[in-house]
Amino acid sequence: MTNQSPEELSQNIQKLRRFIENRVGKAIGDYKMIEDGDTVMVCLSGGKDSYTLLDVLLALRKRAPIDFRIIAMNLDQKQPGFPAEVLPNYLEKLGVEYRIVTQDTYSIVKEKVPEGKTTCSLCSRLRRGIIYKTASELGANKIALGHHRDDIVHTLFLNMLFGGKLKAMPPKLVTDNGDYMVIRPLAYVPEADIIRYARGVGFPIIPCNLCGTQENLQRQKIREMMADWDARYPGRTESVMTAIQNVVPSHLGDRSLFDFEGLQMGNADAIPGGGDIAFDSESFDTEPCETPTVDDQPQVITFGKSPVR
Repeated sequence: MTNQSPEELSQNIQKLRRFIENRVGKAIGDYKMIEDGDTVMVCLSGGKDSYTLLDVLLALRKRAPIDFRIIAMNLDQKQPGFPAEVLPNYLEKLGVEYRIVTQDTYSIVKEKVPEGKTTCSLCSRLRRGIIYKTASELGANKIALGHHRDDIVHTLFLNMLFGGKLKAMPPKLVTDNGDYMVIRPLAYVPEADIIRYARGVGFPIIPCNLCGTQENLQRQKIREMMADWDARYPGRTESVMTAIQNVVPSHLGDRSLFDFEGLQMGNADAIPGGGDIAFDSESFDTEPCETPTVDDQPQVITFGKSPVR
C-alpha cells in the first residue's frame, strides 16, 4: 500500500471496509447477535481488533433498522508505559459513549505469577470480573469482544492439541454467570484484513505486553503453526472455520452428543451425516475454501429479521 497514491489508498480502504462490514453484518445476522433495544458494551483494548470492531459497529448502527446503544469500555490495568490519554482522546473525538475503568490488575498478576510463567489465567479471571461489574453498572446486556476468525481457529487447535477437547471460541454465548451475552461480531473476518484496515485507517494503536506477546504462550505456537500452514496451503484457515460450523457428532466419538449405545440397524438416512461408509474414502465436493476477495458492492446485512443495505 505504501506505493499507492492517497486516492488509491482511500479507495482500497473503502472497499476493505465494505468487505469487513458485510462479514460482520452476516455474523450478526447468522447468530442474532444484536437485537432491538440492546445495550452493547464494546471492550476496547487499544489494539487493532477492538478498534476495528467499534468502528464497524458504529457504521452499521447508522444503517440498522433497529435501535441499539453502543458503549465503549476500556480497562486500564496500569501496565508500565500505558498511554492513559490515548483512548479517552480518541473516543471524545469519535463522540461515542465510553467508560474507562482503572484497576491495577498488572501489579496483582506480577505479584502472584512467578517470573517466566504465562499470566493469562489469572489476568483473564481478574478482567472478567471487572467487565461483568462494569456491564451491570452500564445496563449492558451484550458484551462485544474483538476476537476474529483466526482467533477462533487458533482456539480450536489450542484445545485439541494441548487440552484434548474439540472446542473453539463461540461467536455468541451466555457468560459463565448467566447474566450477559458475549458476542464476537468479527467471527467471519480474517486477521489479515483487520491488519490492513487498521493500518489504512490509522488507529492510534496501543501496544500490549500482557497476553499474546508472551513468547512461551501455547497460543503463540499455534499462531506460528497456522501461519506456516496457510503460507503453504492458502485457504486452510477458512476451511477450518467452515468445519467449525458443520459439525457431525455421529462421526466423532462424544457419547454425550450422540447416542452410540442406543443405535439400531435400519434407516441410516435418519442419522445426521449418514451411516458409516466403512472402507471407502471421503469424497469432497469442493476445494478448500479461500477467503473471498474484497467486494466493491455492498451486500444485504441482517440485524435480527430486518435487512440493511
